[in-house]
Amino acid sequence: MDHPSRYLESLTREFSRLPGIGVKSASRLAFHILKMSHDEVGNLARAMLEVKEHIMACSICGGISDSDVCSICSDRDRDAHTICIVENARDVLTIEGTGEFHGLYHVLMGVISPLDGIGPDELNISSLLDRYAAKPVQEMILALNPTVEGDATALYLAGILMPLGVRVTRIAHGLPVGSDLEFADSATIVKSFRGRVAM
Repeated sequence: MDHPSRYLESLTREFSRLPGIGVKSASRLAFHILKMSHDEVGNLARAMLEVKEHIMACSICGGISDSDVCSICSDRDRDAHTICIVENARDVLTIEGTGEFHGLYHVLMGVISPLDGIGPDELNISSLLDRYAAKPVQEMILALNPTVEGDATALYLAGILMPLGVRVTRIAHGLPVGSDLEFADSATIVKSFRGRVAM
């Protein structure tokens, strides 16, 4: 007969694989699941499975969507002359939450990081160039985190975009160096957009 703690240990181990969740937090979550009703646990499990089954990458920008083209790319009221380039889909949601930006997005799905074996070819850059070739825009805003990797990626992108004749800007660093967009408050992000500078 299996020991009851075996199941808790297994659940704790799975929770601890999540980003930002240490062993203590994972243990608290596992015990919280234990206190939940069968229906509540079923709803949680169903919601997680539905996210995996129904959410995909937008075929245009690479952001999250429940269809081939996301609601932002298909919105004709958006400013199609401006594309905001971000590291990941979560950054799109963060910027959208400010209500400041009304253009389109492009998700790189990472940043250049030689130490992690990530070069330009591993990022969603070729599709950005394809987008520009199909429908040139006036400005591309680099909204990358102010980290060494973010800076290197911004410089690389500026180097390949500026010769095309497009205006390339970067959001102002009202964001503390080394921080992520995800953790910035809306007012800081709004200031960063309004104070964006040419590359």
